[in-house]
Amino acid sequence: MDADRPQDPLLAEIARRRDDLVTLTQELIRIPTLNPPGRHYRDICEYLDARLRRAGFKTELVRATGARADSDRHPRWNIIARRDGARPGDCVHFNSHTDVVEVGHGWSVDPFGGELRDGRVYGRGACDMKGGLAASIVAAESFLARHPDFAGAIEISGTADEESGGYGGVAWLAEKGYFTPERVQHVIIPEPLGKDRICLGHRGVWWAEIETQGRIAHGSMPFLGDCAVRHMGAVLEEIERHLMPLLASRRTAMPVVPEGARHSTLNINSIHGGEPEPEPGYDGFPAPCVPDRCRIVIDRRFLIEEDIATVKAEIAAMMEHVKAERPDFSYEIRDMFEVLPSMTAREAPIVTSVAAAIERVLARAPEYVVSPGTYDQKHIDRIGRMHNCIAYGPGILDLAHQPDEWVGIDDMVDSAGVMALTLAELLVR
Repeated sequence: MDADRPQDPLLAEIARRRDDLVTLTQELIRIPTLNPPGRHYRDICEYLDARLRRAGFKTELVRATGARADSDRHPRWNIIARRDGARPGDCVHFNSHTDVVEVGHGWSVDPFGGELRDGRVYGRGACDMKGGLAASIVAAESFLARHPDFAGAIEISGTADEESGGYGGVAWLAEKGYFTPERVQHVIIPEPLGKDRICLGHRGVWWAEIETQGRIAHGSMPFLGDCAVRHMGAVLEEIERHLMPLLASRRTAMPVVPEGARHSTLNINSIHGGEPEPEPGYDGFPAPCVPDRCRIVIDRRFLIEEDIATVKAEIAAMMEHVKAERPDFSYEIRDMFEVLPSMTAREAPIVTSVAAAIERVLARAPEYVVSPGTYDQKHIDRIGRMHNCIAYGPGILDLAHQPDEWVGIDDMVDSAGVMALTLAELLVR
């Protein structure tokens, strides 16, 4: 914030709650909501339930029964909290996912300790996105303290499984009507895109499994079999020599960050061929067999200028080209999931309101960006039919999923100020 300007009373309220914002972020980090498999979802929902009810919200804990990955051992719990105003008006919804990815190696702090050091809060999920969740809660509470007679409604949700597609969280809730334009008019998702950035949407994604098929035989007589791994090697060579340069030549007009993501991309997510990996502790040798199956999972990110049918046809054509050059080559392509690109218009009410708030808090115009990967806007847009949605929140995107992940306290305070001023713009007339 510009120290030379008189402080807005709403921003002063948030500044007064700075320590509470830090404590809230730490306590959220200390609930290890690892996904997969989906641990402690109920615990974090109950924690948020107690906090938000104290602020006057009516809360609802909802299990996504029957959703992908939901089970009695790891149920997919979500919380939706709503505070209605004194008179009719629009509803502004803050949606944050509560799940975090695996810890990985290389940490110098306790991943679930919420350590405070040098103006930062450390821990898995600090940046992605428990700092954003905490900022949205403090923003709403500060707004309510200053404007108890507001019009409309405020909703805050903590949802499951965003890191694995959001199908046990926002997708399930959208299917149940929680994100219709009749119920919700404005959505902010506090993903860590930066306090001076407005994220309008994301690229598209298609995941598929490609399997090459061969014939098993004794490893000492490989000429009697047909090696599926060798066939897959030819596929990988075709990807490297021809498909990768072709994708790199395509560039979008969408303001995708970072720069490399403005091109079409493809990642080989995994490869499996031959015998299964042995169980932990087994120290015997594998049997001598020619592998008759090899599978890769591809992660194809595509641009708003590309058509999903063309994206799929391109892979099929590549496989047919390999088949034409290799005798006895057979394969199968299996769809896993797909998400179309999404981009909210810069003239949308939530965009212009957040932009004005950023200028007030930071004394500079925002940068408009598009995310390289998808997030839960895809479900709000496609299933909920609610197109007035953006991602805006504190944190540096590059820190997400990294060891020693952190979120800056000043960034959270500034972002909470932007969120609170946005509420005032939309709900106080």
